[in-house]
Amino acid sequence: MIITKEQVLAALSHVEEPDLKKDLVTLNMVEDIRIEGSKVSFSIILTTPACPLKAMIENACRNAILHFVSKDADIRINMTSRVTTQSGNSLPGIKNIIAVASGKGGVGKSTVAANLALGLAKTGAKVGLIDADIYGPSVPIMFGLEGAKPRASQLENGKTRIEPIEKYGIKLLSIGFFTDPDQPVPWRGPMVSTAVKQLFNDGDWGELDYLVVDLPPGTGDIHITITQGFPIAGAVIVTTPQNVALADARKGVGMFMMNAINVPVLGVVENMAYFTPAELPENKYYIFGEGGGKKLADQIGVPLLAQLPLVKSVSDSGDSGKPLILDDNNPMSAAFIDMAKKVAQQVAIVNAKAAAQTAVIQ
Repeated sequence: MIITKEQVLAALSHVEEPDLKKDLVTLNMVEDIRIEGSKVSFSIILTTPACPLKAMIENACRNAILHFVSKDADIRINMTSRVTTQSGNSLPGIKNIIAVASGKGGVGKSTVAANLALGLAKTGAKVGLIDADIYGPSVPIMFGLEGAKPRASQLENGKTRIEPIEKYGIKLLSIGFFTDPDQPVPWRGPMVSTAVKQLFNDGDWGELDYLVVDLPPGTGDIHITITQGFPIAGAVIVTTPQNVALADARKGVGMFMMNAINVPVLGVVENMAYFTPAELPENKYYIFGEGGGKKLADQIGVPLLAQLPLVKSVSDSGDSGKPLILDDNNPMSAAFIDMAKKVAQQVAIVNAKAAAQTAVIQ
């Protein structure tokens, strides 16, 4: 039997991308089809290297060829990716900006932001992290970079370029790199906005798939500056299960949903969801209440991206300058990577919806 390219495309048209609800051929996700006798090879271009459905899509493609083309086909599938972005992105080279926010402090927002950025990088994406928490920058400590000073250079047009510091495979800029950690800085509104804009505009970020931004707690000047001044792909809301944290998290969600801001909420991360003692690994103790993050996610109609337990090694690793996700032997590393994959999945869905709306308007 002679296998043709048309047969392969027809077979793959039966494989649906689970998130985008269209087949792979319609979505132009099939490339480089090569046929030599019974050998069939092709590439599937995913929307992110962090796609959590990669194995499922690959298996569906293989089964489609065996069922619709030939049960004797020798199939080679190259699962690769091309990270999507939205048209009109005003920051050259940066495809997606992900804001990590919380209604109140102390819920582990910076820990989530750091491990999210590293998780995306571990899947093969090019990632940057901005620590925009003016009042309590955490990146210098969490990445073991206390005292680090990024290089700055003056361009011919008079603009300043700041070279982000690279560590653990990602690019980093923090307001903490430019201030004395032992001295309080009394920031006024305009000063805050100017400083934060410089991290975005003057940073020599190069090509990035994702730029994760660790916002300060609450809803203030920095949030408005960033959401109105830069093309944010979406926001991740971090909360703990208790009612006080959830009440503040709802305010944060409400800010992103305001007409003047209108940033998609990618989902909710429930941190410190429960405690499991090492000597009782089957037990879960809900110290701060149970299921609050899930309830919030359901109320606003977004996914629950993760329920992260209260684990001492998470804070210890941040204090030691080596985030926990870097320890492949720790179960929490896999939990953070799973969270990163789900965030990337939601970014791809948001981008696809935006592209569809643009096509309808045109």
